[in-house]
Amino acid sequence: MTGPVHRIWDADAATDWQDALLAGNGEYGIMVHGEPYAERVVVNHHRFVLPNGTHDARAPHLAALLPRIRRLVLADRRVEASRLLAGDGVLRWTQSFHPGFTLTIDAAGAPVGDYRRYTDFDTGEIVVRWAGGERRSFVSRTDRLIVTRLDMGACRVGVTGELPGRPTELSYAVSAYRHDGLVFLRVRGRYPTAGTAYGFEGLTLLRGAVEVDGDGVRVDGPALLLTVLDRPQARWRTGSLVRRLAGHRDARYDDLLARHTARHTPAYRRVELDLAVPAAQRALPVGELLARQAADPGTLDAALLERLFHAGRYLLLSASGVLPPRLTGLWLGSWDAAWAGDFTTDANLNLQLASANVAALPEVTAAHTRLVRAQVEHWRRNAHAIYGARGLLAPSRTDGEHGHLFHLHPDWPFAAWLPGAHWLLFPLYERHLVTGEPLGEVAGWLVEVAEFFADVLTTTAGDGTWGFVPSYSAETGPLDAAGQAVPAAVNATMDIAAARHAFTVAAALTGEQRWTRLAARLPAYRVDADGALTEWAWPGYRADEDHRHVSHLYPVWPLGEINPEDTPELAAAAHRALRRRGDENLSAHGSLHRALAAARLHDGPLVEANLLKIVGNDMFFRSLMSAHNPGRVTYNADAAHALPAVLIESLVQGRPGRLRLLPAPLPGLPRGALRGVRCPGRIMVEELRWRPGAVRARLVSAVPQRLRVASPYGTAIRQVSAGEPIVVSFPR
Repeated sequence: MTGPVHRIWDADAATDWQDALLAGNGEYGIMVHGEPYAERVVVNHHRFVLPNGTHDARAPHLAALLPRIRRLVLADRRVEASRLLAGDGVLRWTQSFHPGFTLTIDAAGAPVGDYRRYTDFDTGEIVVRWAGGERRSFVSRTDRLIVTRLDMGACRVGVTGELPGRPTELSYAVSAYRHDGLVFLRVRGRYPTAGTAYGFEGLTLLRGAVEVDGDGVRVDGPALLLTVLDRPQARWRTGSLVRRLAGHRDARYDDLLARHTARHTPAYRRVELDLAVPAAQRALPVGELLARQAADPGTLDAALLERLFHAGRYLLLSASGVLPPRLTGLWLGSWDAAWAGDFTTDANLNLQLASANVAALPEVTAAHTRLVRAQVEHWRRNAHAIYGARGLLAPSRTDGEHGHLFHLHPDWPFAAWLPGAHWLLFPLYERHLVTGEPLGEVAGWLVEVAEFFADVLTTTAGDGTWGFVPSYSAETGPLDAAGQAVPAAVNATMDIAAARHAFTVAAALTGEQRWTRLAARLPAYRVDADGALTEWAWPGYRADEDHRHVSHLYPVWPLGEINPEDTPELAAAAHRALRRRGDENLSAHGSLHRALAAARLHDGPLVEANLLKIVGNDMFFRSLMSAHNPGRVTYNADAAHALPAVLIESLVQGRPGRLRLLPAPLPGLPRGALRGVRCPGRIMVEELRWRPGAVRARLVSAVPQRLRVASPYGTAIRQVSAGEPIVVSFPR
């Protein structure tokens, strides 16, 4: 093996759904696990969410209470203010993401030899093979089908809805039948309370030597299975599913795969990381890769890290399409999703999107744009209801069906979380910086964010000082005298950073100087007596320094406003704040957020230390999907999807007109190569190679520009022409 391996394989069957191998097309997802003669394929759909009565929930009308809330916050009666911000105080959750059903493939078989299962990142195929049998599956991006080929002799294919945690009142109906010469297997799940959705349905067409066998299908020889899914609002739409499948009555597996890979493979292959891993290590099964790291949890295992990088891009691409990735990506094998398996927007979603632009996956930002576009009108309603303001106020979580802000509680007053729309739009602004594509509708949304901040700014002192009251640094607050966090506060650092960036962008987009004047009136960041950037720019506040979130580092990552080159004093203060922050419960998003900030602050050892909190703490399943906490507690995609961005940011960072090579090199990765990364400023790093004492990059700019390239070994300034590669080496 002469280069990185773009697959994982395992010699052991997966007996638990959490170790299932994964594939998806951004709409449908599958999880393949089980024994050779008892395979289980859990089928998911991005829009399968369980009605719970909150689809029509709306933001509370609090605008009339704002003067009172502001007086309470400024008087440090913040507990009372938090109660008012919580509306009626009932904590309502989004509709929970749920699995669909399980396709079962059962046969009578003796113990098998030469068993192997693998996921091919290049093709998106899941293959299970043994002496005498094989199954292959993928989820087509082109044809919107789940495709499975059986070549295992006689077996029986069925469907079950018996998945862990299934609500007892949810009913399944399974049937197998022949129609117009074709054999179908159908499953319908009826929601206990229909609400805004009737239920969900799956229909599988089986081709080959197949016969209806009760509520299943008997297969005697090679067979092809094609599955489509639906979630009707009012009545079953089986007829449309039958017509879709009948259109593929003559389709061949290889032809369907070729159409799928024509879209999937080029997207996946745009970026590659080579950590100079020996061929023998690259050949190891995934279980041994994980075991090697577990045996030495204090040292980065390059073989595992290289594979996690590629798995992360594969999973992120596979989970993104009609929507961006959920907390669990696109996969779930039980009905008890933590935090409703939704899009948690105050940290998790953006951390999963961190790889999208730099790791050359525009498919992911396109999916995120779809989510925002469908909800931006709801964000306008939130701003008007809560603040009587123009512009956009985003919720802290969404199930993907709407963006109304109703997840409120005195301990979680997200009505005061002001920067959400800016945070969620920034990946789309970054896409513009990376690709040069026109902002289009995003430009208008960004101006609306500025309008919202302009409307909620208020005086905070008798001298006319401006600031944000109320203000909430998710998901914490300044400590009271008893050491308890009280969330409602003044001037969260994230609010100030988001508003300053919003005003600056609005000035550039509109040419109106009022935005520049507003930016100049914003409060300055605050540095405490210990030399650390504070979480709130307000005197007397004490932060919970063992909290999982680091929202006050927003001007560091992703904004880049605070950086070691342009603002060294503030960068030192941010670095101090980052190093002072504890880890609370070692949640994946907390460690990865810290790692991204550390990379922007050029601290490679601190990046490595935060990566080790993930890879050294048993947080990856055998599919290389990640967990939320050490010991594989809570199936969660944060670490899997964010890890590629951390490695890229440690190796190369760009801004318009500037590029930094090895800004935060990791001590445990002394040499390697990175290919295909895109940077703000419309620079593509065709290849970056590094070794002790030297770094070399081949760069291509999409536009003529003067480019300053810095590295730990020197700086060069080059005039580059559009589309013409240049090579920069240090030392020269």
